[in-house]
Amino acid sequence: MAFAALAECFSAFAPSSLKTYSSLRSPDDVEILILGSGWTGTFLIPLLKENGVSFAATSRSGSGGTIKFAFDLDSESSDAFEVLPNAKTVVIVFPIYEKGGSEKLTKSYLETHPESSPLFVQLGSTGIWNGDRTFQPDEKKRSIWYDRHSPYNPTNKRALAEDELLALHPQVKATVLELCGLWGGSRSMRNYVDRVAPTKEALKARGSIHLIHGIDVARAILAVHNEPEKAVNNRWLVTDGRVYDWWDLASAWGTGGADGKDKPLRGPQPGWVRELMDEEGIRALPRTPEQLGNALDSREFWNTFNLSPAKARVE
Repeated sequence: MAFAALAECFSAFAPSSLKTYSSLRSPDDVEILILGSGWTGTFLIPLLKENGVSFAATSRSGSGGTIKFAFDLDSESSDAFEVLPNAKTVVIVFPIYEKGGSEKLTKSYLETHPESSPLFVQLGSTGIWNGDRTFQPDEKKRSIWYDRHSPYNPTNKRALAEDELLALHPQVKATVLELCGLWGGSRSMRNYVDRVAPTKEALKARGSIHLIHGIDVARAILAVHNEPEKAVNNRWLVTDGRVYDWWDLASAWGTGGADGKDKPLRGPQPGWVRELMDEEGIRALPRTPEQLGNALDSREFWNTFNLSPAKARVE
């Protein structure tokens, strides 16, 4: 599922809780600056506190102790960036779609923070590989497996903005974390069954889905912050290491949503799955990657940073 712009949800944090300090250049410096933190921040901020990492976060409203900040590509001034602190790592949570956006953001920050030379971390979407199923760069070399080195859709607007960011190297240090389906906290994948499979025909067309929990998104961000030399000038594909089958999930969950966990199944989807298995000759679930026709391989990220997903299977 595409990685969309994230809603602000910081009302639970008191103003005094959003910034901690360490021995940096000045009391206002932070190790990590989170631009547009939202849902991601609900996992990243507790992890940074737990590890004693100083941080600051922004939002459009400036509520809950965040810094009021909005990125305006059309602005000719970089004055809006002056309210931001110096940082070792700048995490760009919101997506950038417009040409020139990545260059404008990084240039504006560096111009207003001449003492900083941060690692810019853009959160992206694995949809640049599998979001457009019609994109096949070479039918003769077509594979069901994609990794971070696989050809991606060169016309995808997010991919274009990310390419622009990475092309600024070595003047700008940057990396991109391409994330798949986000779950955890306020996001339960169980709530999506009725949306993605409202009919048997819709369910029939559903294949694979890849997921990552918010805790592991936060851990991935902290990992590249801690070892920027490994991260810089790279685009990473980040999943929990599994290929999920929508038929399997719909059969196991039904339409009860998050509230239906550990309760009798609701909805027609489990019955539709049984019918589809008979019709398609599927003997057991989940279907194999070959049967699903699409699979993402994220091993290189976890191996490079010597991590394993903390939430390695959707609940």
